[in-house]
Amino acid sequence: MTRPVDGRPPAVKEWRLNLYLSERDPDTTARIILDTGDNVLETCAEARRNPYDAAAPEIGDELAAGRALVALGRDLLRAAAGGIEEMGAPEAVPPAPLWTPAE
Repeated sequence: MTRPVDGRPPAVKEWRLNLYLSERDPDTTARIILDTGDNVLETCAEARRNPYDAAAPEIGDELAAGRALVALGRDLLRAAAGGIEEMGAPEAVPPAPLWTPAE
C-alpha cells in the first residue's frame, strides 16, 4: 500500500444511508435518507406492478430502490454544482442526464 507523500493517512469520512422499502400491492415505495454529517438528503421513488403480472416483490423493491438511488445521485450532483457556483468557479458544462424524462 502506498502512503501519501507527507506520511499522514488519508482522511476517512462516513456517510450514513438508510433505505426503507414499503409495499402496498401493487405499489412499492423506496425512501432514502443520506446523512453526510454536514447535510441530510432525502429522496423517494416508486415502482408499480402491472395488475396482470405475477407478484414478484423483490423486483418492485429493486426498481423502487434503484430509482431512489438515481434520484439521490442527481441531488448530490446538484448540491455539488451549487457549492461550486457559490465558490465562484466558472460555470461548467452540465453532465449528461442519467435518463430521459420519458422513462
